[in-house]
Amino acid sequence: MYGIKKQLKAMIFAAGMGTRLKPLTDNLPKALVPIAGKPMLEHLVIKLKNSGFTHIVINVHHFAGMIIDFLNRNNNFGVDIYISDERDCLLDTGGGIKRATEFLQGREPFLVHNVDIVSNVDLNDIYEKHCAKNSFATLLASERKASRCLLFNAGNKLCGWQNKLTGELKWSNPQISHNECTAYAFGGIHVISPEIFNCFDNYPEIFSIIDFYLLQANEKDIRAYIPQHLRLIDVGKHKTLSEAEKKYSDLI
Repeated sequence: MYGIKKQLKAMIFAAGMGTRLKPLTDNLPKALVPIAGKPMLEHLVIKLKNSGFTHIVINVHHFAGMIIDFLNRNNNFGVDIYISDERDCLLDTGGGIKRATEFLQGREPFLVHNVDIVSNVDLNDIYEKHCAKNSFATLLASERKASRCLLFNAGNKLCGWQNKLTGELKWSNPQISHNECTAYAFGGIHVISPEIFNCFDNYPEIFSIIDFYLLQANEKDIRAYIPQHLRLIDVGKHKTLSEAEKKYSDLI
């Protein structure tokens, strides 16, 4: 008897204004800014496709029509792509996932990936590690230098958030000691259980997924995925975009 093949779903966050990349994004959505001759969105769709993801939802806002036209011209790169339209209002990361509920809900976990993250992360591995632990959410984390970090305990479970520039701290539990936690940068890639959609009922239209995770972390298993030999660049600003142009072949 043949097993039923999983329908792997992913969401690409591509709705951002790309303000850190101005003036490039004055007339172009961030998702279509090129890296090594191809738009960052194309690189990511192909990576997801090659990793076995068959259904992809992309949220759009800034120059949304250009992204839709680009996908149409390329026949969606041979995968099923759905558009989550946020042209009326940017919904932040949590709101973006909530808006895409009809595309993402089902029996299997789904992967969320920021369009401006370029890395050598094995998307199958983070997905499989998530499934093996049966976690609520699994977040890519690393010791990469960042001003805002997530705090994880010795078991790699989420327990807080820190802004290193301002000293602001947010805890999932006020009883947690800062000394018990390790700060890691969030890598803009996470795998989420479909159980999440049962938790959105009382949430507004616009909210941060990180704030949501912090509120859920006491009750839910939200943990870090910390791969060895990680190479990652957030290409959302000019300096790192230039770096990615030079090192792209070494990143993937």
